[in-house]
Amino acid sequence: MTDVFSAGVLVYRRADAGVEVLLGHMGGPLWANKDASAWSIPKGEYEPEETARDAARREFTEEIGLPVPDGAWIDLGQVSYRSGSKRKFLTVWAVEGDLDPAEIVPGTFEMEWPPRSGRRTEFPEIDRVGWFDPTTAAEKLGKGQRPFLPRLTDQLR
Repeated sequence: MTDVFSAGVLVYRRADAGVEVLLGHMGGPLWANKDASAWSIPKGEYEPEETARDAARREFTEEIGLPVPDGAWIDLGQVSYRSGSKRKFLTVWAVEGDLDPAEIVPGTFEMEWPPRSGRRTEFPEIDRVGWFDPTTAAEKLGKGQRPFLPRLTDQLR
């Protein structure tokens, strides 16, 4: 089993109805027609020579196309979960901010598509973003990332 280390930033805002979090819908053809468990905290992998916090900042900017909002970083800790033959360790911080989804300029990745065609096609890492209350966000996030939502609400109490 391979261990993979990732880090991310969960941006939140305070709305009239309560706290909302910013999630990105995973881009590419494999996720195009999915909604439940197809959204993610902006995050990505990093190597041992980079700190988790530096990687979280870098990955947020790469995926969203905007810098992490100014503000205090709230440490939401780390979770581990399995994904195929990998064991993933994800560290996340929360930062308060109010980003406009219309301003998002996602990074891209390349993959062979259609499969076994020999053609490489570029897709956005995140094809759209949205603000969600924690209950809705829990339905949209992959299972391994859900523990960060109650951690955030506990920290904000």
